[in-house]
Amino acid sequence: MIDQQDHFLYLPLLPEVAVGTLEPRRIAVPLADSLRGADIRLGSVDQIDIDERSIAWVDPDGGRGQVQYDRLVLAAGSTHKLLPIPGVAEYAHGFRSLPEAIYLRDHLVRQVELASASMDPAEQRARLTFVTVGAGYTGTEVAAQGATLTSLLAESRPTLRNIPVRWLLLDLAPRVLPELDQALSRTATRVLRQRGVEIHTEQSLTEAMPGKVRLSTGEEVAAHTLIWCVGVRPDPLVAELGLPTDKGRLIVGPDLGVPGHPEIIACGDAAAVPDHTRGGAPTAMTAQHATRQGRLAARNIAASFGYGRSSTYRHHDLGFVVELGGADAAANPLGVPLSGFPAAIITRSYHLLSMPGNRLRVATDWVLDATVGRQATQFGIVRGEHVPLEATRPAPPNENADPVTNPAQPSKRSIRRCDSSSHETPRKPDSSGPVEGVPRLRFLRGRRAVQAGRP
Repeated sequence: MIDQQDHFLYLPLLPEVAVGTLEPRRIAVPLADSLRGADIRLGSVDQIDIDERSIAWVDPDGGRGQVQYDRLVLAAGSTHKLLPIPGVAEYAHGFRSLPEAIYLRDHLVRQVELASASMDPAEQRARLTFVTVGAGYTGTEVAAQGATLTSLLAESRPTLRNIPVRWLLLDLAPRVLPELDQALSRTATRVLRQRGVEIHTEQSLTEAMPGKVRLSTGEEVAAHTLIWCVGVRPDPLVAELGLPTDKGRLIVGPDLGVPGHPEIIACGDAAAVPDHTRGGAPTAMTAQHATRQGRLAARNIAASFGYGRSSTYRHHDLGFVVELGGADAAANPLGVPLSGFPAAIITRSYHLLSMPGNRLRVATDWVLDATVGRQATQFGIVRGEHVPLEATRPAPPNENADPVTNPAQPSKRSIRRCDSSSHETPRKPDSSGPVEGVPRLRFLRGRRAVQAGRP
């Protein structure tokens, strides 16, 4: 196992870390504990030679490693999907990693504290305005739970009692959670509005600037917080292999094998696995698919060595859950729509069963949050320059083009990539900007966090 991190990150509970419901370590399960007996190497893959069947990587200290393989499983996951909108790469705050969640929590607390200390009503309003772009799973959960946290913080500051906390949730889709059914969308919309979140559907961002953003309606909103939750795209590592891809995902057969390369298997967000329940269209980038595909990949690898029989990927939809914080959630287990406390019980039970570890610790934090409340203290341990968007370049213009069937083959069917630490381009932070961070070019690979990304 080659990865940049030594832990499995359970992404669905990342918003709860950002608002202080869960401690950060609760959703980070050490690989050494969950993959006993596996040889785990920390590093960033920068070369895959398909002809020679070899992989090379750079470890955190700059050392190099290389290994030959008999079978290669590509589970590189995905990264932020950036759009060519001016200012987003410079000022937007991503939300897909543990440092980003920890920093966002500090940032939200800091904005309330700075607003409380200010004597300028305009600055107070700007500090208490939070813009979230993307009303899918992540954006909806961040806005719902973030609105609760910031409102509680503001209520405890006498100087802010007459200053409203404002959260804006933007999406080009006609409704919240457009990828889910109408019942879940209605539940989430109701909860968001109860918490004061302004839902702007069929709208987006046209520019991010220091201290403000411009909406597609032409309205300019003074804000010091811009959270980017537009979506994900497959890790660029996959497209650089020189193998056929479909919108950045490696084309594979129903057995997860790459055509013409039986030694390579891909699964999860990195693979365009045909979904026979949807006429052969690629499966969605969700945890339900990724987890099942991972199990199938293991069985088929064993079968390729004569242990058992190989099979193809088929699935049955178990439903979806959306954590909205507190006693609110939206769920449709096995197609049964639920909301409120029953949905919250189902949602949290699902997460506990899905996590590979730390279940008791997570449950304990939930009980403590419900009984004694949470602490709103800045940690100050993660600086803004360490939590940029994971990829500061927009998605390629042809990302949504038809599948690539005859890609240009690189020399020796290999790729080479430089470790991001040698290509950082730090800039001076602009404290007046929407997000107090400095972006840099960074590609993250092997993110099993994505494989557990969404139920």
